[in-house]
Amino acid sequence: MMIKIITLCLVAQLVFAEITQAQQLSNTKPLTLEGDIASHLVDGVDRFLLQQLQSTIEARARYWNRDTSSADAYVKSVTANRDRLAEITGVVDDRKEFADLDIVARTEGSVEAAKSDLFTAYNVRWPSVRDINAVGLFLKPAKPNGAYVIAIPDADQTPEMISGLAEGIPAAQQFARRFAESGFTVVVPAVISREYGSRNNRAKMTTREFLYRSSFELGRHLIGFEIQKVLAAVDWCQSRSDDEASVAVAGYGEGGLLALYSAALDTRIDAALVSGYFDSRQEMWSEPVSRNVHALLDQFGDAELATLIAPRHLVIEAAKGPEFELKSEGGAPAVLDTPDPQVVAAEVQRAKDLIGSDSLTNIKLVVSGDGHGDFASVAALQSLATAVLADAKIGDVGPAPKLSIVATDIKAREAQQAHEIEAHTQWLLTESHFVRQDFFKELDTSSVEAYEKTVESYREYFRHETIGHFDLPLKQMNPRTRLVEESEKWTRYEVVLDVFDDVIAYGLITVPKGIDDDERRPVVVCQHGLEGRPQDVIGEQSAQYYSAFATKLAERGFITFAPQNLYIFKDRFRTLQRKSYPQRKTLFSTIVPQHQQIVNWLKSLENVDDDRIAFYGLSYGGKSAMRIPPLVTDYCLSICSADFNEWVLKNASTQHNFSYMFTGEYEIFEWNLGGTFNYAEMAFLICPRPFMVERGHFDGVGKDQWVGYEFGRVRFMYQGLLKLQDKTEIEWFDGPHKINGVGTFKFLHKHLNWPEPKE
Repeated sequence: MMIKIITLCLVAQLVFAEITQAQQLSNTKPLTLEGDIASHLVDGVDRFLLQQLQSTIEARARYWNRDTSSADAYVKSVTANRDRLAEITGVVDDRKEFADLDIVARTEGSVEAAKSDLFTAYNVRWPSVRDINAVGLFLKPAKPNGAYVIAIPDADQTPEMISGLAEGIPAAQQFARRFAESGFTVVVPAVISREYGSRNNRAKMTTREFLYRSSFELGRHLIGFEIQKVLAAVDWCQSRSDDEASVAVAGYGEGGLLALYSAALDTRIDAALVSGYFDSRQEMWSEPVSRNVHALLDQFGDAELATLIAPRHLVIEAAKGPEFELKSEGGAPAVLDTPDPQVVAAEVQRAKDLIGSDSLTNIKLVVSGDGHGDFASVAALQSLATAVLADAKIGDVGPAPKLSIVATDIKAREAQQAHEIEAHTQWLLTESHFVRQDFFKELDTSSVEAYEKTVESYREYFRHETIGHFDLPLKQMNPRTRLVEESEKWTRYEVVLDVFDDVIAYGLITVPKGIDDDERRPVVVCQHGLEGRPQDVIGEQSAQYYSAFATKLAERGFITFAPQNLYIFKDRFRTLQRKSYPQRKTLFSTIVPQHQQIVNWLKSLENVDDDRIAFYGLSYGGKSAMRIPPLVTDYCLSICSADFNEWVLKNASTQHNFSYMFTGEYEIFEWNLGGTFNYAEMAFLICPRPFMVERGHFDGVGKDQWVGYEFGRVRFMYQGLLKLQDKTEIEWFDGPHKINGVGTFKFLHKHLNWPEPKE
């Protein structure tokens, strides 16, 4: 009886093992993860990015080599850091030379805007970069002390408010006015507001975000343009005397940001007051997107910026900052709160510790109330005044200035300011082709061999500066699979792989039936688009876009794999982009290693041909087709469907209705593609591997002429220069935004060396 029981148990175990094995692929563990795996994937990446953000603080040290042996040695030792800050804020253009501020006045009435017993105010304009002008107020003291202050309001304030010419701020906090009444010559530039702009009729966003978008794509920044206006005012201040004039900057809120950055960039500024802004920037991803500076936290926090001001004077005022929330209505959601006073104090201390020399550290923290008090306190203003002139004194508030003319039309002034910046970005857009051409001047196209050798430096730039690279080893794959569906022609499994801590790769593999044990098949990785899932490309849903192309290709004999990429769940994934940017990373910094792990696993399968793994993506999957294969070189070819474009134009143009300038994809903009990689240049990184574009005439993502223009550049590289006559194609079809699956299927059969089915 005992032997019979043991025998039955063994049989049961064998039967159970066979059933279990049938539920998963060989050499994999059972997949037991339940619920929405795509949601698990996004949540894990979120945790991963937050951890990586925190790690940037210590990692920044690798960029710094401060020499504290003397003030001159110190300034010289941080020059490279200052140059990098200028680069990532877009402060890279030459400013115009000019003799004086232009007074803006009407033909009738007073030249003066306002006057009190202690100062006179004028509406002024001064040139900055190309056709961009700064505008604002010039406050001329009755008894000048010879020093200058550039006073910068918050984005929700006007020059008139902080100068006493308009209501909105208590007199004691009108810091431009207080400096002018105390003998300082004051220039007050206007700052673009956070008002919702009239140009943004398809997605509700602030004017600041609207101007940020195109600037960012073209290697510039709204912050940079406003810094240039401040520095142009410094140019003027310095020109007023044979000796170098004493110049300070003071700002609140957004003005505090500009004061901090301006002083960090320009050593002619003797002292800076930053109020209601200084903080740890580890959560800058949640602030207004117009504050997003690509790669900032890779090298700088506010403490590191403060060290660029040393040994000059910096006054930090912990005070109530601007507080508001921007809803997700097409523009990027944001929350701005008063910086935590304890965090401010810790960041100030961190700056002092980084400098490491008392003789070079001139940073003073002034706490207003409990750190949530009124900005521009007398203590803060006096600290800055004394830093500029030892005997300067901030006096009591003087008599209110009286307007001499009709109040300035603030909205008209801002509209003109915004127009000038927009016009400048559109000019930069027309020049961007030549900038990219110069960027690629070291590419040798004399032969395929020379090309492959010289393109590598561009691939590395693309990896580290454009896409961003986590210098982390991939984890053991630990593949887990689960049978989900079977037909007469194929078997389909869910697959989960480990990539980094908290980061997994997930997708569906469809394996044709009838593969011989020793047979090696080609693989097509079939990528979904925006808000898509692997289930879309196999035909369970969204058939009108995807045409079940992963299933159809499997029925033609290809093994197919449909990955889950990160671009799903709207603001949840767009926030991942926001968390990536400050680290010198993007969404694809995580997606690329996910795909590398997918390819690594596919190559481990006994029926996969390592050399025949292709990528084919639609829409956002087409974006992926331009960014992943350049870096995952195991992909032997790439097909971009329903996305290929004159990509920089599509992102930065304010003249074309297919532009992302007007839509809700606030995460789509990538730093300085205008000066580096358009879609043709990305295709150059795929070359000499086969590359194809699939384009429907009525696909609203672009216009045929722009798609054709950009593809013409690809075709010329492949066929004109490198004589690769059959390796690049475009299929035009009479249809919308969808997989057509005619010419592309032929392309796959041809270049994956797999016979087409007989009709």
